[in-house]
Amino acid sequence: MEAVDPVNENYVRVKAGDENKIAIIHGASPAYQLVYNYSLASGEFISDSNMRSSARVVVLGNNIADKLFGSLSPLDESVRIKDQKFTVIGVLKPKGGAIMGVSLDDVVIVPITTFQSRLFAQSTARGENSVQSIAVKVSSPEMINEVKYEIESILRERHHLAVDKKNDFKVVSMDEMIGSLGLVLGILTVFLGAIASISLLVGSVGIMNIMLVSVTERTSEIGLRMAVGATKKDILFQFLVEASILSLIGGIIGMTAGWLISQAISLINIGGMTIQSAVSPDIVIMTLLISIVVGLASGTYPAIKASNLNPIDALRHP
Repeated sequence: MEAVDPVNENYVRVKAGDENKIAIIHGASPAYQLVYNYSLASGEFISDSNMRSSARVVVLGNNIADKLFGSLSPLDESVRIKDQKFTVIGVLKPKGGAIMGVSLDDVVIVPITTFQSRLFAQSTARGENSVQSIAVKVSSPEMINEVKYEIESILRERHHLAVDKKNDFKVVSMDEMIGSLGLVLGILTVFLGAIASISLLVGSVGIMNIMLVSVTERTSEIGLRMAVGATKKDILFQFLVEASILSLIGGIIGMTAGWLISQAISLINIGGMTIQSAVSPDIVIMTLLISIVVGLASGTYPAIKASNLNPIDALRHP
């Protein structure tokens, strides 16, 4: 094991002057920086002396520092957490990424002893300070299973669990967490895909009906075009193009509505936290192509029906 870090977590509102922002607060040890691969942009990280004295010091995530102090340096400035004054000793470099819609740069770190004694006191059944989780960094992926076994053995011993007793804790590797998240995302993708498929089916049936009505109403026009030299291929091509354009316009309207909704979601602020959404060029291109394909598929039958009309009967149509 390279590093071990006990971590307690909660949500807090961090204030500085007239500015405030909701953040994830982590009570941690100096090993936190190594375990979670954070780098400092300025200042210093939590030290052992901060831990021993339960100091009111805090390291700000990059987003939090920007929101509270803008272009000014937050070092040695004060912020308030749960109406207590904390001194900023460091600022983290941007990390990027998010977990469950929460940016990894919306974090603030205080000594875990400060978290336990001054902010969110919570004790075990034996009266000891509780720890929500313990993060471990191993030197290589090959050691994960071995380290998991060692952790489980140590915790079972310290929790005085008999051989026939189940664990009252859970040891989870990052691979398992990613696998669980992938499973959830896979189910969500299938669900959304099913909704999209039903929407496309309903849309294609609608386009087909519109084109069939158009063929009926324009029978005389079709007969006139055939009488002046239009071939079956010309009529077929005309109605296929019309169906594709109709579907493409619908796709553009839907895509525009989706983009507006995504922008509106990005503007939603819940307690100082926002959810970032984006529309990629790949999605735009795919949407337009699917719209054209759906139009072609939906317009095929009406186009064939129009091209097979008898010119004489078509001209007689009222």
